[in-house]
Amino acid sequence: MIENYIRDIALLIFPVLVAVVFHELAHGYVAYLCGDPTAKNAGRLTLNPLKHLDPIGALVFIITRMIGWAKPVPINPLYFKNYRRDLFLVSIAGPFTNFLIAIIAGFILKFLFTLSINSSFLYYKILLPLALILKFTVQINIALCFFNLLPIPPLDGSKILISILPENLNRLYSYLEPFGFVIIIILLVTNVLDKILLPLIMTFTSILS
Repeated sequence: MIENYIRDIALLIFPVLVAVVFHELAHGYVAYLCGDPTAKNAGRLTLNPLKHLDPIGALVFIITRMIGWAKPVPINPLYFKNYRRDLFLVSIAGPFTNFLIAIIAGFILKFLFTLSINSSFLYYKILLPLALILKFTVQINIALCFFNLLPIPPLDGSKILISILPENLNRLYSYLEPFGFVIIIILLVTNVLDKILLPLIMTFTSILS
């Protein structure tokens, strides 16, 4: 039992770290390109996972082996040269990066399937664990991508929507912001989120891996 738990954590650590670190780094770097130095000044334009990990989010991941979260990269839209355009680019950068990572991991995984391994040691001790890590990398990045694209505050999808909605609709939509977290919890508890996301996650994971 303990061995299985440790094995699951070991297989998931790399995919989760890659997914959350590159997601947050992408937001910060694109914001920097758009004129916002906030993330850079905070030391968040780095691949060092310790700069991005949230202690509680990491603890939840260790306990559940499924979900967790990182510290959001600080963004100050007042620095943006073109508010709507830059908000869109910064917001979509994270999900897009996750999707790109999933594609790359999927290509590597498919390449592994073409290898002819005659050694049982190499197969069970190296190739199989590596294949599982790559599959989890595809699955977790796809999940993070589509989850963050949901138009619910404070997820990236809400900011993407704000960047394209007319001003009058933006004002109406802003009333949802204080209730975003509650809405997400309700969707989780009622399994609505699973019904929305799981078909997308399974379909794209199957295509890529």
